[in-house]
Amino acid sequence: MTTSTVPLGSTEQWKDKKRYLWLIGLVVPSLAFVGYGMWALTGWGVWFWIGPIVILVIVPAIDLFAGLDRSNPPDDVIEALEKDRYYRWITYLFLPIQYVGFVAAMYLVARNGDLSTVDKLGLAISIGCIGGIGINTAHELGHKKEANERWLSKIALAQSFYGHFYIEHNRGHHVRVATPEDPASGRVGENFYQFWPRTVWGSLKSAWNLEKKRIARRKQHPFRLSNDVLNAWLMSAVLWGGLIGWLGAGITPYLLVQAVVGFSLLEVVNYMEHYGMLRQKVGVGERQRYERVDPSHSWNSNNIATNVLLYHLQRHSDHHANPTRRYQTLRDYQESPVLPTGYAGMIVLAIVPAVWRRVMDPRVLRHFEGDMSRANISPRKRDKILAKYPPPPSIEDGVPHVGRALRDASFLGSSGTTDARDERRVETTEVLAARCPGCGYTYDVVTGDEREGFAAGTAWADVPDSWCCPDCGVREKVDFVPVEPART
Repeated sequence: MTTSTVPLGSTEQWKDKKRYLWLIGLVVPSLAFVGYGMWALTGWGVWFWIGPIVILVIVPAIDLFAGLDRSNPPDDVIEALEKDRYYRWITYLFLPIQYVGFVAAMYLVARNGDLSTVDKLGLAISIGCIGGIGINTAHELGHKKEANERWLSKIALAQSFYGHFYIEHNRGHHVRVATPEDPASGRVGENFYQFWPRTVWGSLKSAWNLEKKRIARRKQHPFRLSNDVLNAWLMSAVLWGGLIGWLGAGITPYLLVQAVVGFSLLEVVNYMEHYGMLRQKVGVGERQRYERVDPSHSWNSNNIATNVLLYHLQRHSDHHANPTRRYQTLRDYQESPVLPTGYAGMIVLAIVPAVWRRVMDPRVLRHFEGDMSRANISPRKRDKILAKYPPPPSIEDGVPHVGRALRDASFLGSSGTTDARDERRVETTEVLAARCPGCGYTYDVVTGDEREGFAAGTAWADVPDSWCCPDCGVREKVDFVPVEPART
């Protein structure tokens, strides 16, 4: 359940106490200018390392003292809060500050002869840290329905040459989250350095296959500008190519360093967000599927310092339940598993595997009520992990876990043998329009959805069963509800 900051029955008008704290998020891209300025004043090259110092030292320390924020906006203000454009402009402003700092950094690397190799490396790493946080801004923008925000998302990703994240995250990760099929969900027994190549390659491959499949529905080859993987990569190629043409090939190693740092910062956050979480399979036979994503499948944190820096990314459970919801309206769920500190501090733990295991594995075990066999475990380490954390006696004796039995019962239909939602597959009349119950996206047979590869007039029955909502990525075709088509 969620909790509001205004008691039930109160006439007090709710106000967002973090309204102006969200501006702190713009401190991150401004770090580049702080570093340049302090270096110019003092001559100390350590200022070029301001990015990792702030993210890995200062912010984790602030999190320890700034405390928690568990407040949630009441339901009756959500709509107005979503429409308040002030919050959007905060994310929009991140981008120009990010890119002015990025270009200035490459200029310093190329044209300032006073910088040592160590200074240049520190500058590249700091710019990479800013680019990595910029990917979080891209994440916020990329989930929105407005076309301009989706393009801004791709622009934010161009610095790190990670434009395929826009596709894989929205249409891959959100569909497969907390399953063995998801390259962006960390597994028990898998440290970050093992996760990194799996997620980097797996996400790239997934993004390409998703776009290839979408374009194939239009009976076209994938090598075209409408391919969102290719046009996002093209943005990066133009950006990098323009800088190299202007400043020379000498900046190339530093472009590569900042990009790797940027997307690695993203991936270490991916690693921790769903570490060990596993959606159980429910149903029987051909109708077996993964249970729907719920708040128990994401690690949350209410540390206020990191939350205002990352636009509530740490309220990850609500984000997965409502991906199109804007950051200022994301809520905390009491049933979500909780990290011991904010994301910044958890990054420090993740880069030291022994410490990470000591802190997180017992938490995963407690989350699954002592039954580690229900966790997402690395296949190579499964036997070793289960030997270390043997299932409780009731599980070993063949008695099903109570929570699992209740989950299966709630997921199954009244007969106890079939998914109630599958009943919608049996249509007595032709479906002319169907709406996603999560985000409200509506498929209309008359207009189809050209972007998804469904020409006007494509019948609902001809839409593949594996198709997912293109806006939220959470609901599958079987979840859609038949509605009357809107006609003007």
